[in-house]
Amino acid sequence: MNKELFERGLEVRRAVAGESNVDAAFKNADEFSMPMQELVTEFCWGEIWTRPDLDRRSRSILNIGMLAALNRSDELAGHIRAAITNGVTKAEVRECLLQVAVYAGMPAGMSSFKLARKVFDEMGI
Repeated sequence: MNKELFERGLEVRRAVAGESNVDAAFKNADEFSMPMQELVTEFCWGEIWTRPDLDRRSRSILNIGMLAALNRSDELAGHIRAAITNGVTKAEVRECLLQVAVYAGMPAGMSSFKLARKVFDEMGI
């Protein structure tokens, strides 16, 4: 593991996903799953999210589209929350999901809308 990338990734992950979510992810990791937490922190958050040519808001929009199209609801919920933290509006999330519905299929769009409404309710927005 590259400790420098891990530490940079941990900082960004905490800022975007929330300290309590990141703490819970590490607390709930066991011997089997800890390497995955380390990898995602180092590689996704440390190597990719810290690159200078896309801002966090843009990365959030991309992730919403990709995760919705791939029907990855657990990760999509977290990235919708992160997108709000990164300045993406509820209306912009809606527009992302409408575009997913057209390009990736109505079932992906419908499922993503249901999930987004649940996330917004939980967030009180």
